[in-house]
This record gives sequence, C-alpha cells and structure tokens, in this order.
Amino acid sequence: MAKGQRSFAAALAIGFSIFGLTSCSRGGAQTPHSSSKPPTVAVAKATLADLSSSVPLTAEFEPFQEVDVMAKVSGYIRQINVDIGDRVREGQVLAVLEMPEMQDDLTRASAAIEQANAELGAVRDELQRAGSAHDIAHLSYTRILDVSKREPGLVPQQEVDEAHSRDLVAEAQVSAAKSRITANQQRIRVAEAEQARLKTLYQYAVISAPFAGVVTKRYANTGSLIQAGTASQTQAMPVVRLSQNSLLRLALPVPESAVPLIHSGKPVDVRVSALNRTFPGRVARFAGKVDKATRTMQTEVDVPNPGLELVPGMYAEVDLITEQRNHVLSVPAEAIDGSGTSARVLAVGAAGAIEVIPVSLGIEDARRVEIRSGGLKEGDDVVVGPRSGLKQGLKVLPKIITLASDSVP
Repeated sequence: MAKGQRSFAAALAIGFSIFGLTSCSRGGAQTPHSSSKPPTVAVAKATLADLSSSVPLTAEFEPFQEVDVMAKVSGYIRQINVDIGDRVREGQVLAVLEMPEMQDDLTRASAAIEQANAELGAVRDELQRAGSAHDIAHLSYTRILDVSKREPGLVPQQEVDEAHSRDLVAEAQVSAAKSRITANQQRIRVAEAEQARLKTLYQYAVISAPFAGVVTKRYANTGSLIQAGTASQTQAMPVVRLSQNSLLRLALPVPESAVPLIHSGKPVDVRVSALNRTFPGRVARFAGKVDKATRTMQTEVDVPNPGLELVPGMYAEVDLITEQRNHVLSVPAEAIDGSGTSARVLAVGAAGAIEVIPVSLGIEDARRVEIRSGGLKEGDDVVVGPRSGLKQGLKVLPKIITLASDSVP
C-alpha cells in the first residue's frame, strides 16, 4: 500500500513539472510579442477657445401687453366687427354701441345754446337802449347843472336833483344790462361745455383698438347690453380681450448668484422645443431686487415675434450667460479625469509616452473645459478615449480624432 502511494506521488510530481515547463514556455513566447507594439489611444488637441458658462432657465411666453377692452359708456352692441384670432391695427373699430338717449341729450344741448344766444342778443339790444337813455339823461343833467352854476337861483334845486336822479337810474340800467350780458355769455359757455361733453361721450359709442394685436377672446355679441367700465363698483362686461403678440415677454427667475451679471440689452438665445427653433431676445428690464422667498430676481426678456410664430403660453428655455472668457486654453470635456483639486489630463509627450498632468479647471460649456493652470500647453495632445491601463511613462501610439462636440460651431 505504501509502495502504491509512492508511485502515485511520483507520477503527480512529474505531471506538475511538465505543466510548469509548458506554462513557462507559453509565457516566454507572449512577453516579447506584447512589448513589441504600443497601444493606440485617441487624442485631441488642447486649443484656445472662447468659453462661456450659463444658467438654464425655463419660462412661458406672455403677451407684451394684454387688456380687456371695456366700453366707456353704457349701450347695446349695434355691431361687432372682430372675433377670436383676428389681427387688428391700432385705432381699428372693434364694435359700435347704440345709445339713442345720447342723441336726445345732444339735441337738447344744441337747443340750450341757441336759446342762450337769442337771450344774449336781446340783452345786447337792451344795453344799447339803456346806453342811449343814459346819454340823454346825463346830457340833460350836465346842462341843468351848468345853468344853475352860471345863474344861481334861475333853476330850482329840485329840478337839478331830479335830473341827477334820472342820470343815475339810466347809468344803473346800463350796468344791469352789462351784467345780464356777462351772465348770458357764461350760460352759453356752460351749454357749449355740456354739448362738448356729450359729443365726447357719443364718440365713445365707437370702441376702437388701443394698440395693434390679436383678439384672444370675445365676450359680447350683437344686441348685448354693455355697462360703462368706468365705475369700480359695477361688474362691467368687456367687449373683447386684445393681446399684443408681435413682441412677447419672458419672465425669468434669475438666481441670486447670477444677479450681478444681469444687464439691460444683453442678448440671449431663446429655445422653443415645440417649434424646434431658437429665437433672438434681449434682457429688457429687471426688478432690481431679490425676492426673499425664492432668492431670485425677476428678469424680463423681450422676444420679437413679427410673424406671430410664437404663441403666449408656449414654454421656452434660455441659457443665461453668467461668465464669458475669450481665448483661453481649453480641452474637450472627455479629456478631464477626476474633478476639483484632483482633476488631471493624460497628455502624450513628444516621445510618445503618457504624461499625467494635474490641472486647475475654470469655466466649462457643453463641449470644452478651461485649463487655468498646470503644465499643459496649446497644441498638446490629450487622451480623450478610454484611460484604463494608461499610466505615467507608458509608450502609446496617439491617433488624433475629431469629436462630435468639436464639429458643432
């Protein structure tokens, strides 16, 4: 039994020896082959580029201005000329009211003016008669007074006093006539003012568009009773709703960190997913105050819409540029290994060996990242492909490729 065990052990030892020799032979054959050809890696150039960072914001379009068009006087709709979707110009007639009592008021006002003018003519005639009577009375009094002074006692004093009294009465009649003329002139002015007021109100029967826009809602029909929309106590019904859509607003909540970078007139690109298009806009106005609840500042972007392709209520996206750097050293985003203080790039040196270069990063966009400091230079090749197995000093074959992101302008 012991002899058989020894024979089995010897056979097993011989087998292991043969397997070891075979393994060593295979390993020795592969090592020279693997070291004879360096691996190929994909690289891209470090270049100077204009980079910008942005904050993505979403909002929905609003009309530049929108108003419910009200009637300034009460009346019945005699005709309405527009409906939903109609484009109107500024001053275009939207509807006409029927107000028969207003025409009666105008007729009475005109009659009152004519009556006041007739009374003024009569009073002027009266003034002329009073003036003539006063001239005669004054002349008679002057003559009697002169005679009494030249010939004392010739003319009784009572006659002199009576002449003086007639002169004063005639003068008072002249003054009264002048006062009646002034009163009649004032009455005419009042009547004319009332007539002008009624004419103005009558013009309000024609309801016109306050600005060019689109009718987005119609409230009234022919024959509808419309109350005057000038009293806050009444629930007056509008005629139509008018929106100015040739210029739209985007109200954006800008984060507090980006508030110092907001400036009026700054251009922005507005993307509309529903239309798969981008429209130009500009920062038109901002609140100048950060909301305490949301820590954002209300900022409005104006977007021209002359063809009315955009419709209020559509969602839009805006990349609000918060920082801009021109002609800075940059690499594709795929070249960055790690992040923050541990960021690095793998560069291929002139000798074809891998160099691990720690870098400090700056701003980045969707395609490239700014290199603020480190040993990287413009024109260096950086690895953008898989980095597994790559280490300092490893010989590689660089292959320059064009990334899809770099082909986008």
